[in-house]
Amino acid sequence: MRGFQKTGLVVMALAVLIGLGSFWSNDEIRAKETWGIKIIKSQVTSKAKFYPYKAGKINMEVIAVKASDGTIRTALNTCQVCFDSGRGFYTQQGNELVCNNCGNRFKIDQLEKVRFGCNPIPIGEEDKTDDGKVITISKAFLEQNAKYFVRWKR
Repeated sequence: MRGFQKTGLVVMALAVLIGLGSFWSNDEIRAKETWGIKIIKSQVTSKAKFYPYKAGKINMEVIAVKASDGTIRTALNTCQVCFDSGRGFYTQQGNELVCNNCGNRFKIDQLEKVRFGCNPIPIGEEDKTDDGKVITISKAFLEQNAKYFVRWKR
């Protein structure tokens, strides 16, 4: 290929990239840097969904499930008491979450409402944003709570 043709291709490629870049505003680019997990509310049902996240080398998970009142409840998938065992994570049985370490049963309708004790670590309204369609849990919040997943063996 001649030098002129190569230059033309490079210029076209740059123009396409610049054009694509104009689709994202600076605010959107900054927002993407702070996103941790985005949960599309219409995809959440009464069957718990588990959203993985990796903070450095630490694997984490967030639970999202629709409670009987229709609200979407969220929590870290680790137990406030059993997290240090590495097996303090939850599986769903009916309308309950069961700790895989101690067997404690926790009603889904209690998710986010009960703090402290043998239950999933709540992600309260102050720890997430909800625009009506999407719940966003920030990277900062997740990384601040990675300490609960250091020994996690899910």
